[in-house]
Amino acid sequence: MVPSILMGVAAGARSLTPLAVSAWLARRGELPNRGRLARLLGGDAAVAGATLLAVGEILGDKMRTAPDRIVLPGMAARLATGAVAGAALAPRRTQDLGAILGAVTALASAHITFRARMRAMREVGQRPSGAAEDALVLALALGAAALARRRR
Repeated sequence: MVPSILMGVAAGARSLTPLAVSAWLARRGELPNRGRLARLLGGDAAVAGATLLAVGEILGDKMRTAPDRIVLPGMAARLATGAVAGAALAPRRTQDLGAILGAVTALASAHITFRARMRAMREVGQRPSGAAEDALVLALALGAAALARRRR
């Protein structure tokens, strides 16, 4: 269940990166199970949409007008994508638990990473702190994916 938790942590900081990574894993047939969720995530529209949305989120995060991640719409997105990515990376019979762990972890992570980002922005500015956070989130999501692939 560690991959589901790690994806939840990543979703707390960037809601769409875990979804995009999960979609690419599904496309490549590398999720722990190949059920209905894997088929849905691995479809052309899901892979393209999740990828474009993740890139848009990364770019938009650097804008001064970007909303805080802890506002209601941001939290709802993190809850949803944490649940989907958590379920996708969970073994077949534990997808419900993976979804719960991914969602709960995303909500907690959103508050923790928000506070850390606010401090970092005061120290180094919005763009550098955002770029560092992007790198950490991508590394975390790819690490979760690597763990999930090993457990197939």
